[in-house]
Amino acid sequence: MLGGACVIWLTGLSGAGKTTIARAVVELLQAQERHVELLDGDQLRDIMPTGFSREEREAHVRRVGFFAGRLEHHGVTSVASLISPYRASREYVRGRCRRFVEVYVSTPLSVCEGRDVKGLYARARAGQLSGFTGIDDPYEAPLEPELTIDTSRVSLADAARSVVELAFG
Repeated sequence: MLGGACVIWLTGLSGAGKTTIARAVVELLQAQERHVELLDGDQLRDIMPTGFSREEREAHVRRVGFFAGRLEHHGVTSVASLISPYRASREYVRGRCRRFVEVYVSTPLSVCEGRDVKGLYARARAGQLSGFTGIDDPYEAPLEPELTIDTSRVSLADAARSVVELAFG
């Protein structure tokens, strides 16, 4: 998949390693002197607050997808890191982009829970947090992602290299 800018979309459960991989990918692309922007779902929620209903989550993904597509149009590769739990909203974003690389960070739920630095899984399991993806709200795994990475089996360096290699050869 050689060429100019693209949208690299990392999706998976909270704690799967999406943002960690995204940052490493951005560093590799910057080292190649490519124009690149990190679009992190948590950071963007801070400046564009939204809720966590299905409709609000889908709207958030569409907004970020719109920005990613516009950046791609102007020659900037976007590396987006969002749970983006629903296939339909990810497919919407794919349709807005010329080159969309979906990376499913498929780290097992048990590993994600073990990495739970914010205590969100524990709160969801205790019934203190409802609608948490992977616990009482679904995560619809991609059916045909361009790349699947399980961070419990692959090093960060190998994960980042495989994303960049897939996107840019």
